[in-house]
Amino acid sequence: MCGIVGVVSNAPVNQLLYDALLLLQHRGQDAAGIVTLLERKFFMHKAKGMVRDVFRTRNMRALPGSVGLGQVRYPTAGNAYSEEEAQPFYVNAPFGIVLVHNGNLTNAHALRSELFSTDHRHTNTESDSEVLLNVLAHEIERSSRGVPLHPAEVFAAVKNVYKRLRGSYAVVSLIAGHGLLAFRDPYGIRPLCMGRSADGTVMVASESVALEGSGHVFERNIEPGEAVFIDLEGNVHSMQCAEGATLNPCIFEFVYLARPDSVLDGISVYQARLNLGETLAKRVVSTVPPNQIDVIIPIPESSRPSATQLAHLLGVPYREGFVKNRYVGRTFIMPGQGVRKKSVRQKLNVIASEFKGRNVLLVDDSIVRGTTSREIVQMARDAGARKVYLASAAPPVRYPNVYGIDMPTKDELVAHDRTVEQIRELIGCDALIYQDVDAMKRAIGSLNPKLDGFDASCFDGVYVTGDIDTEAISRMNGNRPRVEETEEDSSRLALPNHSE
Repeated sequence: MCGIVGVVSNAPVNQLLYDALLLLQHRGQDAAGIVTLLERKFFMHKAKGMVRDVFRTRNMRALPGSVGLGQVRYPTAGNAYSEEEAQPFYVNAPFGIVLVHNGNLTNAHALRSELFSTDHRHTNTESDSEVLLNVLAHEIERSSRGVPLHPAEVFAAVKNVYKRLRGSYAVVSLIAGHGLLAFRDPYGIRPLCMGRSADGTVMVASESVALEGSGHVFERNIEPGEAVFIDLEGNVHSMQCAEGATLNPCIFEFVYLARPDSVLDGISVYQARLNLGETLAKRVVSTVPPNQIDVIIPIPESSRPSATQLAHLLGVPYREGFVKNRYVGRTFIMPGQGVRKKSVRQKLNVIASEFKGRNVLLVDDSIVRGTTSREIVQMARDAGARKVYLASAAPPVRYPNVYGIDMPTKDELVAHDRTVEQIRELIGCDALIYQDVDAMKRAIGSLNPKLDGFDASCFDGVYVTGDIDTEAISRMNGNRPRVEETEEDSSRLALPNHSE
């Protein structure tokens, strides 16, 4: 996943974009980029790294203008180590367009061939975001050929874009000399919302926390299949551009990805996680009697709301037993040394007194590969725990995600083709309790009855776009970010969630 933001203002926006990206940093730590627009000229700076490292004072001074966009990247396709694939992307025709994208196109391979053979456009990277930009540019050129570009021509282009794209996408784009365009896939898989400040600045962003944390009032979500065009005077135009749009947000946003202080599609992420703890309590009671649990301890950080609600309902003490080291840097490979992978023990330290002689129930937001869970269970035993139970606020992750979350292939998923008992043996805990899929959907879905459903494909194997088969998954796995042997694993499995 990635975090994206766009702003139209009557004052310089470089600092505002920087602040918004800091608030979205949990959505991507691999690279960051900002583009601003002054008159008809774009100013861009992007690089690998965290927001605070990518943008120095000299970089900020070189980003003038009152319109702009930005992105924090977490690569899910292409080459994670290419500076060229950091966003935003730029094309010079028509008009000059820059774009940032959160999501994953499932038909990028076919589109890339179309762009070359039919549209006569060139892409220079493996990124599906560059493909998306060129499709948009081609359709804007077609709709505006021989006429001035007005919102009607922009929306006509977006309608044609929707006919060509498959997969998940929340997009923010700037058209030089005209304004900012934002649109969201017809299923609403990836989030996108908009708000306004007292001085009339309009902002669109991946999460409401970016609006509220930068002095904007949340107005509404951008609907699935909707395009919003904000001209350079701040006038907002919108149109439903996709046929048969439905709202099926990614349920993993609520389980893990989003910040707890965000509200996505009318659902408080924090309340969603509390609800998951409530339904998880019923599963725990049916597996381990509460009188056999001495303490409930969350695995930092996004499992905390679920763990607190679970402890409250079971009447069992809640304790913090792990302390996260937020300042673990990269591992440097010196000449003559072998590859040294970072251990979970470098990122988490136990408070031994909370474990010694106790039956401990550990709570995690989800279990994906299982290697981290196994090490954490062993850490609890080494700290003196008598018994170690493990509960997951999410159901077993049995299927690959193709809509913009970097997850392993199905063979790397600990739950794929294994029973809960087999998973328990691999992880090494005394009992393993998973959330139920239907209970998870009810717990979160009850917070907004207007939802049509969820994309819960990594849990139930149902891909809402309807175009995913074994061949498509295999092809997309071939385009997953390449990880070099000397680099630290930056996938969701190894990455601490900085969202709380």
